[in-house]
Amino acid sequence: MKATEIKELFRRFRNLKVLIIGDSMIDAYMWGHIERMSPEAPVPVVRIDRQEKKLGGAANVARNIRRLGAYPILLSALGQDEQARSFLDLMQKEHLNTEGLLELSDRPTTVKTRVINGKEHVLRVDEESQEDIEDGDQVIQLLKNILDEHHIDVAIFQDYNKGLLSSDLIERSIALLREKGIPMVVDPKKKNFFAYRGVDLFKPNFKEMLEGMQVVVESSDDSAVLQTMKELRSQLGAAAILLTRSERGVAIIDESDGFLQDAFERNIVDVSGAGDSVISVAALALAAGMDLRELATISNMAGGLACEEVGVHPISPERLSEELEKFYQLQE
Repeated sequence: MKATEIKELFRRFRNLKVLIIGDSMIDAYMWGHIERMSPEAPVPVVRIDRQEKKLGGAANVARNIRRLGAYPILLSALGQDEQARSFLDLMQKEHLNTEGLLELSDRPTTVKTRVINGKEHVLRVDEESQEDIEDGDQVIQLLKNILDEHHIDVAIFQDYNKGLLSSDLIERSIALLREKGIPMVVDPKKKNFFAYRGVDLFKPNFKEMLEGMQVVVESSDDSAVLQTMKELRSQLGAAAILLTRSERGVAIIDESDGFLQDAFERNIVDVSGAGDSVISVAALALAAGMDLRELATISNMAGGLACEEVGVHPISPERLSEELEKFYQLQE
C-alpha cells in the first residue's frame, strides 16, 4: 500500500458505523509503590498514589472504533449499581452512544481492578457475574431497534464470558444480522466457541483456538497451525479466520492457503487491550473492503502498538498510519 492508499483507508473508516455486541466492564487502576511487607501476612503493602477508571471489554472496542474515526454503537449490559453510574459517566466523557446499554438488577457491573507498582502489575481484583443473562428477549428487542434505526456497516461480537452472549442470544443475533446483510466479526471465548457459525471473520488467539479445537499444536509449527485454522474454518463455516499469535504475529486463512506474518518489533510493556485494538481495526478494514492480507497486516500493527503503554489505551490513528507507511515503504 502506498501512503495515499493508507490515508484513503482511514478516510473510509470515518464513514462507517459499527455495532459492538458484548461484555463491557470498567478497567480500574490503582497506581502506587511498594515500601514494605505487611506485618499481618507475607504480602507487600502498596501505597496508592493515584486511581483511574477506564472503559474496558466491549466498551474499549467502542473507544478504539471512535478513535479510529468511525461511529460505534455498543450493545451491552450493566448492573443497577454505583459502578454503572461510573460507566455511563465514562461513556459520556468519550462521547459514545449509550442507547444500547441495559441496566439489569440481577447482576453487578463488571469491574477489573489492577494494582500497579511503578510499571509492574502486582494484583488484579475482579467483580463480576459469569451467569448468562436471564432475559435474552430484552437484548434481542434492543438489537432489533438499533438495526431498524441505524445503517450498520459491520458488527463485532466481543465475548468475555461475562453472561451477555449466551449460545441462544448469539444464534438469534447472527440471524438478525444476516437478514440485514451485515458482515460479522467475532472475538470469541471458550464457552461459546462454536456458537458463532457462518460469520465473516473469526478472531481467536492461539490459546483459545487450541482449547476450542481440543488439540495440541506447537506454536512454532506453522504448517500445523494453518491446518488447525483450516479445520476450524470448516467447522464454523466462517469466511475467514484471523489468528493472533502473540510474539509470532498473526495468521489469516480463507479459502486460500493462508498467510503468516511475524509480529512487528515493539517495546512491549502491557498486553492488556491488544486484542481489542486488533478486532477494531480488523472489523473496520473488512467493512472498508480491504484485502485480507492487508487486513492482517494493519491488525497486526495495531495490536503491537497497543502493547507499548501500561493499561488499556485506544490506538492512535495517526501513529498507526505513520507506522504502516514506514512498513510499506520498506517493502517497495
